[in-house]
Amino acid sequence: MSSKTKIVVLHMKEVIYTMIFIVLAIVLIGLLIFMFGPGKKNRQAEETAVYNPGVYTASIQLGGQTLDVQVAVDEDHINGVSLVNLDETVATMYPLLQSSMDSISQQICEDQSLEHISYSAENQYTATILVDAVEQALEKAEIAEDGEPSE
Repeated sequence: MSSKTKIVVLHMKEVIYTMIFIVLAIVLIGLLIFMFGPGKKNRQAEETAVYNPGVYTASIQLGGQTLDVQVAVDEDHINGVSLVNLDETVATMYPLLQSSMDSISQQICEDQSLEHISYSAENQYTATILVDAVEQALEKAEIAEDGEPSE
């Protein structure tokens, strides 16, 4: 039963450094788990999503003809706004229709908002009709408070 006693000499400086590195390692691992752990991606997507991705339309009646304003959106951006089913007779009767839509579409895609859209006085009525139609289409695309599409 003879055992030799071993004496270990530790320097206080080494013990303190070791404890500091262990604490930093634990904090770093906890931070990585918090930042990149499961469920983080889903929470971010739910918080930032504004629209249900897709293409939404709103109809306009002009001169007995129906044409559609089409809005393409992804989760948080308006990607494009265009006129669909534009008949030649309607385009001839309303020559500012396509140019107004091009201008409005460009402003909406740049600003990602229907606020502060500018248009000239000569096509005020046309632009107002188009902006209202875009607003109707975006209302269909918006996500309601409960996460479901608004009706």
